[in-house]
Amino acid sequence: MIENVIIFVLAALLGTEVLTKVPQTLHTPLMSGANAISGITLVGAVIAAGMSDAWWAQALGFGALVVATINVVGGFLVTDRMLRMFGRKRSASASDSSSS
Repeated sequence: MIENVIIFVLAALLGTEVLTKVPQTLHTPLMSGANAISGITLVGAVIAAGMSDAWWAQALGFGALVVATINVVGGFLVTDRMLRMFGRKRSASASDSSSS
């Protein structure tokens, strides 16, 4: 048990150190990509929720499923918003003439 706590603390410290070194301009693309990749967590949450007969394990698996789903959807929304920032902007005159 103590080894797991040590690994968790070291991973948290390392993750914090790495994220503070990322330049602000790269933070959004990296995080949106990481959130999209974390769809693998959804598979793990489904497995965790379905493999056990204990109610608390199923509840924990369901909670992980909800949080992972929010993470993945948020990653795709951030990526979509970021890509729309770099798209072509339609001029007001072009949109008025196309609607007539």
